[in-house]
Amino acid sequence: MATATLLSREIPPERPVLKSESGSINNGMETVYTGNTGNNMGISTEGFRSAKYNPSEWHESNYSKYYQSFVDRDGAEKLRHESKRVSNETEATTNKTQSEVTKKLNERVQDIHFWKFELEREIGDVISETDLLLAQKKRLENALRATEVPLHIATDNLNCRQRRQGVDLVQDDPELSLLKEVEIINNVQDLLQKTIGQADAQIKQNRNAKQDLEMDWSDKKEALEIDTKCASLRNHHTHKQFYPGAAKFQEIQSTPESWAQFSHDNIVRAEHERMASIQLRTLIDNILEDTSRDMREQCDAVDVAYQKRVEDMEDAKTKLEENLHKVCDEISSQEKNIENLKRAIRDKEDPLKVAQTRLQNRTFRPGVDLCRDPVQYQLVGEVNEICQSVDALQAKLNDAVNSLKDLQDNRMSLEKEISCKKNSLFIDRDKCMTHRTRYPTTLKLQGYQ
Repeated sequence: MATATLLSREIPPERPVLKSESGSINNGMETVYTGNTGNNMGISTEGFRSAKYNPSEWHESNYSKYYQSFVDRDGAEKLRHESKRVSNETEATTNKTQSEVTKKLNERVQDIHFWKFELEREIGDVISETDLLLAQKKRLENALRATEVPLHIATDNLNCRQRRQGVDLVQDDPELSLLKEVEIINNVQDLLQKTIGQADAQIKQNRNAKQDLEMDWSDKKEALEIDTKCASLRNHHTHKQFYPGAAKFQEIQSTPESWAQFSHDNIVRAEHERMASIQLRTLIDNILEDTSRDMREQCDAVDVAYQKRVEDMEDAKTKLEENLHKVCDEISSQEKNIENLKRAIRDKEDPLKVAQTRLQNRTFRPGVDLCRDPVQYQLVGEVNEICQSVDALQAKLNDAVNSLKDLQDNRMSLEKEISCKKNSLFIDRDKCMTHRTRYPTTLKLQGYQ
């Protein structure tokens, strides 16, 4: 038996010893009553167990529950004491480490403040600018922003035309022209972005170290604010939260030595190469003129393709509507025909009832008068004739119903196609062509606005 004891010195429960009625210890065998129990009433009286437990099993089961409860409470109490000890140790370690990190942050703030002051002093000594090239760069940026509207118009037109339905979802001339327009605009944007990059590089070459110093100073200012904020952050502050992936080194980071060398190089860097900006400004003028002309020419080509497509669509819609009107007239005529056939079938019911009633009544003629006379033959022939007439009318009715269904299906197909044409006209004429009126002017595409 286990000898576990609680820290509270509680004694574990003892295993019970079961004795029989005679006073001897029960050896675990089941006691079976063998006396006279009367008639067999379906109860367990035949001397076998019949799915019942004996007293020793009952006591053993209770004991296992008592002992398991004792063991679980003992483990829980030990865990509580160990958890308290670990919590106290980790708290002390955490407070010590946090204090050291705060000290290092304050030292870092002082270093950043030193270099920030040096950069501010050098910025005051550096003066240079290149107004003409900056103005040309501004034109390039304006022209690049102006291309966003045509690109948005063209892509919106393409997306809208994707909502055309059925057979109208065709790659027609307007779509091909729009795709070419998107290609031209993308090429223009790539060229303008490349030229802006060249202008940026030339501006950096024409300027003195002022720009680099200001960028470095801006980084130092932001870094100073961040590290100052970090150094002042305490456990009781509310503007903190978990960042699971923060505790790692980034792939691209500078070292303290390279960080200081970078600021030192910016401070001593001089201005170089101004004259190349004149050539670049002339190139920018030619690029803006050529790109604006290409975009406007393609815009006109798209508008012409739209106009022709709208005319074709309106003509197709008119013809479909004419056919729909004819089909609707035929449906009306066929419905009247079906109603006439149904009426003709109903008109045969009374004559058929009369003939069949006459035949039924004549079956009650007595004796020899139950004669298969000419009247009998005539009545039978009448019934068959009426049934044949009804079958012929019913066949025509079925054909008429099928024809009506085909006409209705045709009408639905025409209505759906007309709806598709209306939808396509709305997309091309009312939405796309209206949207294209917002296309920017040549002056705006050249960056003057």
